[in-house]
Amino acid sequence: MRGTTNENTNGLIRRYLPKGTRFNNITPKQLDTIAEQINNRRRKCLGYQTPYEIFQKQRYERRVALSA
Repeated sequence: MRGTTNENTNGLIRRYLPKGTRFNNITPKQLDTIAEQINNRRRKCLGYQTPYEIFQKQRYERRVALSA
């Protein structure tokens, strides 16, 4: 499953940065925008949640566990 997920993520990245893209022409702001769009895209492998939603839930659960 992990290999498939990596390939899917690579495909998403290639939508924004096709093969042959020169990375020295990409600004940090552009990379942040791409990352934000990818991390807010629903994924089947995450039960149709976004990576951002999963991250926020785990972050909250860890805070609750640490405060208990």
